[in-house]
Amino acid sequence: MDQELLAMLVCPESGGKLEYNRDSGELLCRESGLAYPITDGIPVMLVSRARRLSVEEALGKAQGTSAAS
Repeated sequence: MDQELLAMLVCPESGGKLEYNRDSGELLCRESGLAYPITDGIPVMLVSRARRLSVEEALGKAQGTSAAS
């Protein structure tokens, strides 16, 4: 994930910071509890396409998550 793009994007639901999860290929927002998919290298920043984070993911216990990856 391009770091400049990641720095510019925010969650459309909460305005919160996003973290790239390399394992799932998603952008996570812990503030809203949503995960946005990345399709063909393009983040799909639509709340209607996002999935709800599990409790572990929302608390930051998921593996492979990094804002700097």
